[in-house]
Amino acid sequence: MTGDHGHSHASAGPSAGARHRGRLAFAFGVLAVFMIVEVVAALATRSLALLSDAGHMLTDVLGLGMALAAIQLASRGSAHRHRTFGLYRLEILAALANAVLLLGVALYVVVEALDRFDDAPEVLGVPMLVVAALGLAANVVAFLLLRHGAKESLNVEGAYLEVLADAVGSVGVIVAAIVIQVTQWEWVDPAVGIAIGLWILPRTCRLAAKAVRILVQAAPAGTDLDAIEAALGELAGVVDVHDLHVWTLTSEMEVASAHLMVRAGSDTHAVLDQARFLLRDEHHICHATLQIEPDDHEGCDEVTW
Repeated sequence: MTGDHGHSHASAGPSAGARHRGRLAFAFGVLAVFMIVEVVAALATRSLALLSDAGHMLTDVLGLGMALAAIQLASRGSAHRHRTFGLYRLEILAALANAVLLLGVALYVVVEALDRFDDAPEVLGVPMLVVAALGLAANVVAFLLLRHGAKESLNVEGAYLEVLADAVGSVGVIVAAIVIQVTQWEWVDPAVGIAIGLWILPRTCRLAAKAVRILVQAAPAGTDLDAIEAALGELAGVVDVHDLHVWTLTSEMEVASAHLMVRAGSDTHAVLDQARFLLRDEHHICHATLQIEPDDHEGCDEVTW
């Protein structure tokens, strides 16, 4: 006998990322407008620190654009007959793409900064300072818009980390501009560029690791599969649990499947309901596909993957 719970995330409501679509769109608009200003200013002032900040803002805009596109496609594709889990995974792919973009920019800035130490060009400190201050203001607005959503959606977290990194970059550029104006130390500009790049790298790697973990369908971090298996095995009538799988579809959408072997004559409906409530209430898994098997059935426990 086979059973499933009465509803799934596809019908229960929007994904975590979709709930923050409006904030993402507003942050995208703010940063897109200012990105153009910052790129022009970076070229005019010949500041690598400002150029690195502009590059980070470009990844912000691209990342937010991908996040919005992924959310929109996921919501449209959820009802397609041949996409049995919809297109929710696009949000995870967007998060991974954001991490790759940010990694590329950080590495470029570090390499370029190392080259500039030997021959640092003159930097126009005052325009650099003004533009960096405006850039910080734009990033603070985007930061506040995305902060709450980053706790719920990996896709939004990717955009949030880019904005956070860019805000730190703007602070670094402001400091560099002030130091250059006071001391005329042109080497401060590439030094700040390197510092920004090195600050971003570990955060980018952590975001990428989270996305890859979901894409390879590993069990969610912190999930105790042994505890879940033991709890299911303790349900009245259950004599064996096998073929247990737990994975993440997208942010805040955990999925599980398992075979529960029961004694002949057991109330399979009761076993199914108890298992469903157990997974939902104690392990926060709201989408579970559970196969109930009599103990005289053979073959299902021989599955090797």
